Amino acid sequence: MEISAQLVKQLRDRTGAGMMECKKALTAANGDLTEAEVVLRKQGIASAAKKSTRTTKQGVIGSYIHAGSQIGVMVEVNCESDFVARTDDFQELVKDLAMQVAATDPQFVRREEVTQEVLDKEKEIARARAIADGKPEKILDKIVEGRMAKYYEEVCLLEQPFIKENTTTIAELIKHKIAKLGENISVARFARFKVGDTAPTEEITE
Repeated sequence: MEISAQLVKQLRDRTGAGMMECKKALTAANGDLTEAEVVLRKQGIASAAKKSTRTTKQGVIGSYIHAGSQIGVMVEVNCESDFVARTDDFQELVKDLAMQVAATDPQFVRREEVTQEVLDKEKEIARARAIADGKPEKILDKIVEGRMAKYYEEVCLLEQPFIKENTTTIAELIKHKIAKLGENISVARFARFKVGDTAPTEEITE
């Protein structure tokens, strides 16, 4: 059945779960809000969303060097306690996130970090492309909105499909770990290094 955006929003407001998670739960529950909430609770996602405001001051800095040693990544992932930071599940998550950054080269952790200047430029490009494609004026805003959603998916780590399971986003992957480990988890920052990416410098000669 068709799941409306309004129904997804209602479930999100009730549970705090992500849009895609809410849509999947509603689909599984045939559009029944109460049953969809039960689906989310069984998965631990509803409780994970409630933990997302808790402070994360522990964690680890993980690293990953791709085969051939041409690409390297460092990522800081935080949680609430040193105990959870040492668990195999948390360590696995950190490794997966580092591999994700190596493979997809995101520019930001989350969409809130994208500067207004960058957003304005991308919207301008998206609109210009739509006009060049001959799209009607009345649907330009809708097209730009769709292309910006795709842009966020490309450049924001949390919105990317997980490389090991592309039906799951990185944000959803983290929420599942929160549900399993019982603590809030957040990605603080990452750095990706690729051989040859540095700006050329002048050779110093005597």
